[in-house]
Amino acid sequence: MRKWWPLIAVSLGVFMLLTDISIVIVALPDIGAALGMDFDGLQWVMDGYALALAALLLGLGALADRVGRRRVYTAGLTVFAVASLGCGLAPNGGVLIAARIVQATGGAAMFATAMALLNLAYRGRDRAVAFGVWGAVSGAAAATGPVAGGLLTEYLGWRSVFLVNLPVAVAAVILARRTLPESRNPDAHRIDLPGAAAFTVAAGSAVLLLIRGGADGWTSPSVLGAAGTTAAALAVFLLVERRSPHPLLDLALFRSPVFTGVMLCGLVYSATAFSYLPYTSLWLQSVLGRGPMAAGLTLLPMSLVAFAVSALAGRRLAVLPPAVPLAGGLAVIGAGALLQCTLDASSTWTALLPGLALTGLGVGAVSPVLAAGAMAAVPPERGGMAGGALNTFRQLGQALGIAVLGLVLHQGLRASLADGSTGGSTAVPDPEAAARALSAGAPVPGIPSELVRAAFATALDRTLLVAALTALVGAAVVAVLLRARPTPARPPADGRPSANGRATEERPKGTLAQR
Repeated sequence: MRKWWPLIAVSLGVFMLLTDISIVIVALPDIGAALGMDFDGLQWVMDGYALALAALLLGLGALADRVGRRRVYTAGLTVFAVASLGCGLAPNGGVLIAARIVQATGGAAMFATAMALLNLAYRGRDRAVAFGVWGAVSGAAAATGPVAGGLLTEYLGWRSVFLVNLPVAVAAVILARRTLPESRNPDAHRIDLPGAAAFTVAAGSAVLLLIRGGADGWTSPSVLGAAGTTAAALAVFLLVERRSPHPLLDLALFRSPVFTGVMLCGLVYSATAFSYLPYTSLWLQSVLGRGPMAAGLTLLPMSLVAFAVSALAGRRLAVLPPAVPLAGGLAVIGAGALLQCTLDASSTWTALLPGLALTGLGVGAVSPVLAAGAMAAVPPERGGMAGGALNTFRQLGQALGIAVLGLVLHQGLRASLADGSTGGSTAVPDPEAAARALSAGAPVPGIPSELVRAAFATALDRTLLVAALTALVGAAVVAVLLRARPTPARPPADGRPSANGRATEERPKGTLAQR
């Protein structure tokens, strides 16, 4: 049993950081009501976390290669715990959003080092078991997040969603310091700080552009400024990466259609399978009146089906040509979203279940193949960079998806309330204000309930339709890109390739796994 303590130390941290992506979904209405947050603020509660993960994964992986992976992992656990306390005690929305960004900084440190630590702690069959358990823990985190969030929110309040991380983080830190090996790459290069900074600015300003565009107008100074900042930062990032001798992300990898297809699949997968769930939760709670626990259980079929498919069919899917599970899975995700966008004023929560289950089937097909596809598309010495890039694209897809689909939901609400005919009522005098309140889960006095139900159902239908079409178009493009078969990669060395692409083979120092 003692040899599995390193696996437990890593699994605790990964489970915690991945759960925090989805555990907040069903708590959003209560957070908005308690802290007086509008729709933009609630979006940033989700997007701030996803953006920080996307922006920092590659950079922190490179830092860990230089200063020590266990050191970065335990530092990430500590930062995550302190930030979780800040989230749980936040007196207003601004503090909560800031604490979520800091929380994701710690999460990125854990995520960037988890696989390397397991790779160094185990050998042979034990390593295969460890990675299998790690993958199962990742799937279980997605499955339990909404239910755990609903349970905690309903019975202990929304702050418990964050405070529950504290004892888990303390246990993980103790185990990590006692059982995990320390390792670093003695040949690690200088960290590409300009590239990391440019990517962070580009991603953040792009999300700001999408969130504020619908509210302030696309020609407002703030939105135009965000658009200019996005373009300039992206240009700087591309220039820096092309000229850097040791780039954060080697742009030459995108010359491979297979690598580009896998990265696009990761982006579209997260943007279309998960990004509409916060808005589905708002409809379930604010319009249908279901509690947080009931809302979490409503979303459970998707996670359960995904977990079952991944666990039972993952090995069989891995031996197929990558276009089959990846492009096919995206197509099934699109079909699942289409099946859900049939809501009207009389719809109940049961209308979502078939579509959620079908979406889970697609998620279960894609998730176990993505990482292997990324590794197979690059030379072995670029494996670490490919894995980090894939995680970055997945988190970036979720951040952009939440922003885009939130914009669609808000505009759909505003249009339905301005028309009034959707619910057989007269138009609302101030549809913009009413739409902003309803999209944040706040009641709007004076609006007939039948109009609210009809308007929200219509807006959510449009949101799901956009997600469905994006997934289907993405599936077609990915299928074309993955027609080229990658050159089979040699099995990687015992050491994990570093984030900057160099293979590392240093041996762990004094681990329980070796005793």
